Amino acid sequence: MNLVSPAFFGFVAVTIIAYHAFVSVPWRRIVLMVANGVFIASYLDKVTEVLPLFGFLALGYGGLHIVRLRRGGATLALVILTIVAAYVFLKRFSFLHGVAELPFPYLIIGLSYILFRIIQVIVDAGSADPAEAILMSDIGPLAFFRYTCNFLCFVSGPIQRYQDFAAMDGIDISPLSDEVVYKAFSRVVAGYVKFVVLAASANYVYIHLSTQLIGSQAFEMASAGLPRFCAMNVLCAASYTIYLYFNFSGYMDIVIGIGLLLGQVLPENFDRPFAARSFLEFWQRWHMTLSNWFKLYLFNPLLMQLMTWFPAPGLSQYIGIVAFFVTFLVMGVWHGTTVVFVVYGLLMGAGASVNKVWQLACAKRLGKKRYRLVSQTTAYIYFARGLTVGYFALALTCLWVPDPPQFFALAARLGLPGEVASLLLLSLGFAAASFAVDTVRALVARRKYSLRALSTGLFTRNFTLALRILAIMAINSLFNKAPDFVYKAF
Repeated sequence: MNLVSPAFFGFVAVTIIAYHAFVSVPWRRIVLMVANGVFIASYLDKVTEVLPLFGFLALGYGGLHIVRLRRGGATLALVILTIVAAYVFLKRFSFLHGVAELPFPYLIIGLSYILFRIIQVIVDAGSADPAEAILMSDIGPLAFFRYTCNFLCFVSGPIQRYQDFAAMDGIDISPLSDEVVYKAFSRVVAGYVKFVVLAASANYVYIHLSTQLIGSQAFEMASAGLPRFCAMNVLCAASYTIYLYFNFSGYMDIVIGIGLLLGQVLPENFDRPFAARSFLEFWQRWHMTLSNWFKLYLFNPLLMQLMTWFPAPGLSQYIGIVAFFVTFLVMGVWHGTTVVFVVYGLLMGAGASVNKVWQLACAKRLGKKRYRLVSQTTAYIYFARGLTVGYFALALTCLWVPDPPQFFALAARLGLPGEVASLLLLSLGFAAASFAVDTVRALVARRKYSLRALSTGLFTRNFTLALRILAIMAINSLFNKAPDFVYKAF
């Protein structure tokens, strides 16, 4: 179901109207459950395509009750390994090609995020915290379905913990206020501006450039010389990064805004990631719910386990580096099923580990106070921002060239000099862009009347919304093709 299709708008409108038709918690939960089913059905051609998904849900629900009845680390580990194995099988990872697979096509969209939700409830059900364990033990099959298959978060999050979902699962029966409606509508419109206008424009540039790098014109570009080929690679990586950000964050704005109209306050997923001064900070701002999930359910348990195996105080910092590497490696591999995504995972792990080593080395050599002062200088701030985003943009090549032969051919044509030059150019470009954005913001902030103050009037804010809607319609007509959500492929 495409986000800009009439079917999606009609589906959302009917769901919201039905949700508020009666002030009743059971009724609203039924509406949400039916909406989830309709949303999933929109991706199906045959009923059989949804059977593996339901089987995966049944496995997860069964695992939840096994952990609840038989507490213990061994039981928890066995249940999680079983669920992860089923996920790897259903996602058809490349190393299983021809070994074991179902003999019919089936739905895999949403499976990755269902995995996160299932593991979360299972781990918390086996938690030492009695309150969390009791809450997880009360999950019925319908509540489990509403949580794991919430249509707002089904395709690509945000990843919400069950504790937060249960606190507002159709419970808010108050009528919608004008302020909530405006807040939701403006958030949705802002999301469509990102999704249809900004992301689509960046995507247009990226597609034009990428065909010259990995398409039929790739040989001609490579023979034109390394500097030009490297420059095209930089422009392609930058445009894809911008496209991915506005596509993904726009999608989040849309579902968060719709959620407000359905009594759901979904967690934020982005917080100005291009302002991050380090790779680790970047992942605290980009896809935040994914980062938090991995921190809670992989990094922290792994760190604690490694520290029990290697209790020497002098090793604690190095153990943290190992835990960072493993966590970001798994996070990267989760994005896809081919060997290219293993490379992406290695790049993510290397970025996190080198970042941590750099922080420890600088603090040791300069002292924490002096290192803090150096890191606050203007030159350091913008260099760190540029290098962080530049490295991430270069690593994203694994996402827009997921085909292994094409990816390794591109890497071979660039070589080490081309990769280093690309990283340097990307870093300088993003640093300059960051400086320019901050300068403009500072100039606006010094004005007597800020843009925010001007937008508080009823006429002005509605006029602004109208302009945004017109921009959405104009760009959508110009490209003559509704954009798709890129992250549903991961």
